[in-house]
Amino acid sequence: MEITTRAVQQEIAGRTLSIETGKLAGQAGGAVTVRYGDTMMLGTATASKPRPGIDFFPLSVEFEERLYAAGRIPGSFFRREGRPTTAAVLSARLTDRPIRPLFPKGYNDDTQLIITIFAVDMENPPDTLGTIAASAALCVSDIPFDGPVASVRIGHVDGELVLQPTFAQLEESDLNLVVAGTRDAITMVEADAGEVPEALLVEALALGQEAITTICEMQEALAAEVEPVKRAFTPESVDAEILTDVEARAGDDLRSALREAEDKADRDQRRAAVKATLLESLGDEADAEAYTEAFDAMEKQIVRRGILDDGVRADGRSLTEVRALSAEVDLVPRTHGSGLFQRGETQVLSFTTLAGSGMAQRLDDLTPEDSKRFMHHYNFPPFSTGETGRVGNPSRRSIGHGMLGERAMAAILPAFDEFPYTIRIVSEVLASNGSTSMASVCAGVLSMMDAGVPIKTPIAGIAMGLIKEDDEVAILTDIVGMEDHLGDMDFKVAGSRDGVTALQMDMKVKGIDLEILSRALEQARDARLQIMDVMTECIAAPREQMSPHAPRILRLDVPQDKIGQLIGPGGRNIRALQDDTGAEISVEDDGAVFITAVDQASGQAAFDRVSAMTRDIEPGQIYTGKVVRILPFGAFVEMVPGKDALVHISELADYRVDKVEDIVSVGDEMQIIVIEVDNLGRVNASRKALLNGDSDSGSREPREPRERRSRDDRPPRREAREGREPREAREPREPRQRRPRVAREPEAVEPEPAVEPAPSAEFEAPVVDEQPEPAEEPVVAQADAPTETEADGSAAVAPPREGAPRRRRRRRRRNTGQQGSVGNGQPGQDNQRDGAPRSDSAPAGGEHEERQPDSNIAPRRRGGILSRVNIRRGQPETDGPPPPPPPPPSPFGAPHRNHAAYSAPRRRSLPPPANPVV
Repeated sequence: MEITTRAVQQEIAGRTLSIETGKLAGQAGGAVTVRYGDTMMLGTATASKPRPGIDFFPLSVEFEERLYAAGRIPGSFFRREGRPTTAAVLSARLTDRPIRPLFPKGYNDDTQLIITIFAVDMENPPDTLGTIAASAALCVSDIPFDGPVASVRIGHVDGELVLQPTFAQLEESDLNLVVAGTRDAITMVEADAGEVPEALLVEALALGQEAITTICEMQEALAAEVEPVKRAFTPESVDAEILTDVEARAGDDLRSALREAEDKADRDQRRAAVKATLLESLGDEADAEAYTEAFDAMEKQIVRRGILDDGVRADGRSLTEVRALSAEVDLVPRTHGSGLFQRGETQVLSFTTLAGSGMAQRLDDLTPEDSKRFMHHYNFPPFSTGETGRVGNPSRRSIGHGMLGERAMAAILPAFDEFPYTIRIVSEVLASNGSTSMASVCAGVLSMMDAGVPIKTPIAGIAMGLIKEDDEVAILTDIVGMEDHLGDMDFKVAGSRDGVTALQMDMKVKGIDLEILSRALEQARDARLQIMDVMTECIAAPREQMSPHAPRILRLDVPQDKIGQLIGPGGRNIRALQDDTGAEISVEDDGAVFITAVDQASGQAAFDRVSAMTRDIEPGQIYTGKVVRILPFGAFVEMVPGKDALVHISELADYRVDKVEDIVSVGDEMQIIVIEVDNLGRVNASRKALLNGDSDSGSREPREPRERRSRDDRPPRREAREGREPREAREPREPRQRRPRVAREPEAVEPEPAVEPAPSAEFEAPVVDEQPEPAEEPVVAQADAPTETEADGSAAVAPPREGAPRRRRRRRRRNTGQQGSVGNGQPGQDNQRDGAPRSDSAPAGGEHEERQPDSNIAPRRRGGILSRVNIRRGQPETDGPPPPPPPPPSPFGAPHRNHAAYSAPRRRSLPPPANPVV
């Protein structure tokens, strides 16, 4: 299927606004894609088939936030979007209010507008674009619509009005005004401001009207290209004959009932009685539904003509008269602040609750703001209107009214540095008869002043109305519920004596011009001043002392490099502080620490501990910590989390301490004073100094050097005290004669003859090239016999004992790197390995061969140096009995594993076995 895409675009405030249709959502009644900058959304409009018997217009507007538009995943458990956020509800209402009055009267088909956010650039707010998308979708659909309509935002930065400001510019702006309308008139206004004058608002509305006209022309051009076919619809009207009959039967009775009623309930009862009398007089053949519609139309006409013709309202007030006012504070015990405001039959009781910065609301929407510290919640129970109804989650109306009051009061809040509290105001509507949202503003301000919140100035709110027929216009001050229902405008204004802080206007007609809005603003200012006079008579200024039940916040600024030490790994340190003290601790990125506690004691305890943790440790500072470790020489005390101090055993008490455990145990709390911090950051502390009252020992001035006394002032020596002769008068002692040492003469070792075994017939040794063995160093034997003491006390070497076997010193054998080279390097040769005592003569069948000592072997020395044999065996030389002889050789000639030459690799010829194995 071929897709036909149509689009229009126009530059608005330096950025391109484009509207496209035909590419997406082809099954919807009307669908458009709106893009402004990198913010993009889809707007759809769909209506169901007509339903008979519906006497109201079932319009629903949904503003669907998708966090993928900002590249984020929802933080909920299921990781998907749930019910609409507060921002989404407010954006939906911002679209609903200017569009609803543009549907033709009598059109009651189910209609649904859905705005789905595809992308946000965190620069351009998407809420005003939603109104443009919904209006454009209606223009290209088959739904009857008297549009188009558009919405823009106006800011005020550095004294200049800014069209379509970005999020960053709104942070610097003292005006955030959203205006919506058609090419010729304004249909909706929503604003929050910082006490701006009324004249600036009128100027901002004029700037917005110019941009609205341009955007409406874009939508008309797009609709002209699409050429949609609208549904057939015939507006319903009241039968003129029936209306005349109703006027004749019940007109006078209804006028009397409306004017004589004392209050809303009495008025409703009188009206119901007149209507019942009318229907009874008609009989059964009359069309009761048609007469009911005619009766409602007659009531509307009586009220409106009375205002336009006579200047008198239904309750007898003039057009600018405000109902009876009353204000009261401190009604409810144990709350941080409470205020009751009543205007006529409208009554609102508000409560202010204070908390630390950790209780700020976390936001998870498509705006750069991630938290807010001020909240105003509006509750509208059904009993406030004398009815029954649903009680539960707040409705969209309650959310919108609460946000209007929040924007109005946010302008007068103190700065966070001045008052670092999270503030929540809850307004309970106890009775309703017009303008409960503005009454909640007045009651909320009273409760904040009662709670001791240092607001900049009091503010008040008032609701204005409008009756307009052709060129006849009447602006009403302080409208009631009936005037809101039968009038053409609901215009709410909140502000101080100096300017406006919030504004909201909803129209029930196709729009009004700027001249009417300007008149309404001036008339609302007079009413605000009258209400503020009543409020200041009740409480002139915020209380100097907060409620005793309100938390106290202490502020401490710490170096930024100490923030990690304060928080600890995984937040361990700060959680331990909160658990121990019961205080709430919040740490900002700039090093500001806010301690919130319900009482002064816990707050001060947390303050002291945070101060101790983040300051530099210096001598003379006193800490209270827990003993975390005990060693024989002292105890380690945790002064602050992550920092221990050593209290030496000599510093535990002012008396001798034998064991550290006699004074403290692990887990005990101990007060200590720092006496030293070394260059490695190790801390030495003392408990004894505090026991002695010497708490300033660590911070004393250094002592002055003592003046040394002369030797003449010294007391007499011990000899003089004891009557002994002085040392100088004594005769010198004879020098001691020391016995000379006599060096031991080492015993010479005779060279051992080499023994060559007889060759074997069966086992021939391989012929290996002879390699010359390096010259060996002479070996000096150590005397084995014990020494005897000579007459002069010197030691002499004893001669060897007669007949005693000589301990043989085995020479360390060297591996020359050739196989078969053993001992002196001759192939096939081996030293005597049978364990028999060596003799000076060669064995039978051999020749006596004199061997030279090995020059490569270092001579042995006395005094604990191991011999060659014992070095190889890993045992020290002793002067005890000689070691046992080595085990006999294997029949095959393999050396035993304990033999001294086991580790010397070589080949050898073995004698034939006694019993050869065949």
